[in-house]
Amino acid sequence: MQINELKVYDVTCEYKKNPLGLDVKKPRLSWKIQSDRRGTTQLAYQIQVSLKLDFETSIWDTRYIESEQSLHIVYEGPGLKSGTRYYYRVKVWDHFGRQSDWSDIAWWETALFETSEWKAEWITPNPQELDPDSEPAFLLRKEFDLKDGIESARIYVTGVGLYELYLNGMRVGEDLLTPGWTSYSKRIQYQTYDVTSLLTSSSNAIGAMLADGWYKGDLSWDCTQNNYGTKRGIILQLKIRYEDGTEEVIGTDQTWKTSTGPILYSELYHGETYDARLEQMGWSIPGFNDSKWKGSDLLDLPLENLVAQENNPTRVTETIKPQAVLTTSAGDTVLDMGQNMVGRIRFTVNAPAGTKITLKHAEVLDKDGNIYFGNLRAAKQTVEYITKGEGMESYAPAFTFQGFRYVKIDGYPDQENGLDLEHFVGEVIHTDMMQTGNFESSNPMVNQLQQNIKWGQRGNFVDVPTDCPQRDERLGWTGDAQVFIRTALFNYHGGPFFTKWLRDLKADQLPNGGVPSVIPNVVDGDSSAAWGDAAVICPWTVYLIYGDTRILEEQYSSMQSWVEYIRAQGENEVAWNTGFHFGDWLGLDSKEDSYFGATPDDLIATAFYAYSTRLLRDTANVLNKGDDVKRYDELFNRIKKHFNDEFITPLGRLAVTTQTAHVLTLMFDLVEGKIRERIANDLNQLVLENDYHLTTGFVGTPYLNLVLSNNGYHETAVKLLLQETYPSWLYSVTKGATTIWEHWDGIKEDGSFWSDDMNSFNHYAYGAIGDWMYRIVAGLDMDESEPAYKRIRIQPRMGGKELTYASTAHESMYGRIVSAWNITHKEVTVEIEIPVNTTAQVILPFAEKGDVKENGIGLTKADGIFDINQTEKDVSLVIGSGNYRFTYKNKRGFKTIYSFNTRLMDLLAQEETTKILETYVPGISNPHGQLIRLKAEPIQKLLYHPLSKLTEDRLHALVDELNALERELDTVGQ
Repeated sequence: MQINELKVYDVTCEYKKNPLGLDVKKPRLSWKIQSDRRGTTQLAYQIQVSLKLDFETSIWDTRYIESEQSLHIVYEGPGLKSGTRYYYRVKVWDHFGRQSDWSDIAWWETALFETSEWKAEWITPNPQELDPDSEPAFLLRKEFDLKDGIESARIYVTGVGLYELYLNGMRVGEDLLTPGWTSYSKRIQYQTYDVTSLLTSSSNAIGAMLADGWYKGDLSWDCTQNNYGTKRGIILQLKIRYEDGTEEVIGTDQTWKTSTGPILYSELYHGETYDARLEQMGWSIPGFNDSKWKGSDLLDLPLENLVAQENNPTRVTETIKPQAVLTTSAGDTVLDMGQNMVGRIRFTVNAPAGTKITLKHAEVLDKDGNIYFGNLRAAKQTVEYITKGEGMESYAPAFTFQGFRYVKIDGYPDQENGLDLEHFVGEVIHTDMMQTGNFESSNPMVNQLQQNIKWGQRGNFVDVPTDCPQRDERLGWTGDAQVFIRTALFNYHGGPFFTKWLRDLKADQLPNGGVPSVIPNVVDGDSSAAWGDAAVICPWTVYLIYGDTRILEEQYSSMQSWVEYIRAQGENEVAWNTGFHFGDWLGLDSKEDSYFGATPDDLIATAFYAYSTRLLRDTANVLNKGDDVKRYDELFNRIKKHFNDEFITPLGRLAVTTQTAHVLTLMFDLVEGKIRERIANDLNQLVLENDYHLTTGFVGTPYLNLVLSNNGYHETAVKLLLQETYPSWLYSVTKGATTIWEHWDGIKEDGSFWSDDMNSFNHYAYGAIGDWMYRIVAGLDMDESEPAYKRIRIQPRMGGKELTYASTAHESMYGRIVSAWNITHKEVTVEIEIPVNTTAQVILPFAEKGDVKENGIGLTKADGIFDINQTEKDVSLVIGSGNYRFTYKNKRGFKTIYSFNTRLMDLLAQEETTKILETYVPGISNPHGQLIRLKAEPIQKLLYHPLSKLTEDRLHALVDELNALERELDTVGQ
């Protein structure tokens, strides 16, 4: 960067770069700023919007606006017109008196604002000629002529079922599984494509393929069909503008011809069958003989439900080469992709006509090394391809996706002599979101866990946030989405993704305010605590990460309806003790073979009731709804009082002794003062008594480590993270997992499996631990009173010997944020990057301000540091934008300081300390002895046990000898 450079970059409209096809009448503009100076903040901005690239005239010019705001600036110019491209550019001024150049020119293009602008009609193959229930994908086509002088052309198109579009023989766009999955009876997305370059000033042809997809195909474990309708259909409008100013519209109507083609069968769960011999060559180019094709009929669907594309499209985002070909003990030929992925296999083959090649996809091998299909339940995940025999052929399925690492191959020519891996490639498919987060540490297994978290998100963010991508389910479970959303939005940009999904949640919300268990809603069941609370938690989290108040405005009535639904349940409006709940789903403290954890439903439900009410109050505050702020603050405090009356004993303990009960009570701030301290201590004790293992399920697990770290038990939280034995996050890593599992022991120690009924190996919910890794371990967090990381909080929490390095980065709406720390025996290093137009509070742990250097100079002389404070244990700074490198002495080294409060189990976990302990308390390490029952207690408890025969003097000597050993080991480590 050159001296005195101030630059505006990454300008976006509604989160997107140059979005084509927006139906937002007042779109919002955002930008980021680069600066060569630390502590840069925006003083003012100017936006210009023009219909021309040269900006000779502007339709909207803000002029000089003094404001730090650089996110979600609402367009306030003249009313926008449909089908129009608007160019915009931004410049800024900073507090140093500098003015930037104009940003690179960006644009957005509007779609169709009014229903009346649709001239096309919904069509479907004539049901008298083509059976609507026939399995083959339909082909539809239309030929038309255009005159010379084409200036621009746009297609607006959607389907009920899934469609792929072709124009003059060329695939239109790269999007897959269009139009995506919405609540089709209320909302159907349409896509906009620029097809100017594909048209000719003569004869042209449009072709479309149409399959069942989510609209009409198998959905849920019952594999019910026709969930939204009984007929596939399409509506397409091509608008051409000529250089002479005239326009022409070509749309779907009853003149379109229809047929079937090579796709004989296609289902999302089950796969696809493709017979290349049935390809109709040239079917989407002009001049094709369609005399034997059938007619089309109008389809009675409302135009009012059409909305322009909201989410980012689903696409192939990466390709993966197979790592190996296996011949199993059962004699099967199996590809190993090396990664549990979601998408499809593309392969090439040269074989005689009629050769059938079958691919069956699965996630894991069984303990005998054979491919395992049991956990797929009714989903077949099978692709069949029949060759046409005309040389080298290439194929990948169009209207399905699979969740898999392993692929069983049958029928490939000469496969008994080995497959050529060069003929196969895995295409990873998911919503095309920008990656915004990274994390790494000194522990390779934790790094693999982070990769598993990201792959789990990618595989389950296929247009909706699904629970799993492989079995006969793949549904948008609300509970899974809300526990994972904070982690998800750190790793990938999910603004458009969750905006679209939350609109479907609002659309499917019940008249009484209840929320279905899955969105879009296709199964029975609704309004469970922690699941329905997605209506409140998810929009609030989107607001926190992106500063998006519009999503709060849009969803406010939905959020309020959910809280009022709970309020209306039962006889006591401040308790929720009625109805069905999933509880702490898959909690390990449950009865044998039960899916439901041991934490009582009414405790979980009332805790989430309080949490959603508090968030609704906070939302009302953001939206300046003063009366609602008072109303829901009062309700929250009444719920909180009831919770204490109902679940806290007179002595200040939680009446329910599960880990999850303690976690929710602390996480949702339902207790205060000494009671909070005691419950936090009790939670820590519960973890210790379980040998540093968790017993939490879907509800408790996401918050467990956050609660421990934030209540003084960070060391316990780190030990939980690093635990490698079942149940733990790293247990699956020891078993070779490349995604997050649904069950802690999806594969058991002996290689056997959890029940086939429910055993996904790609289930992101437990990946919510990522939020704690980023915010607590690496220390990258925010002051939530100023969302979108406007005021950043950097507070690394070192992990002692177990974790000596952690680094995380997040591409926020303001720019890149980095928090990285490294600790050696002698020195602590903390490296930080803060984007322009933000500030950060930095907490340097166990530091003294006179000892801290920033790039080799003292804090008081370093540029960009606005405030320096010494606390009892830490140094607290306020810094501006820029890159910083802080170093200071590690005065603690890596020594463990032993005391009377050291836990026996921590001593027994190490060979050297166990030997010392045995000399003072013989038999203490006997796993069958009585003293082992004290393992979760401080060693001073041995004084009071008759079998220990430990005196106070010998206890002092024990502690002294342990610390002497630690000093010796620490010296050797240096």
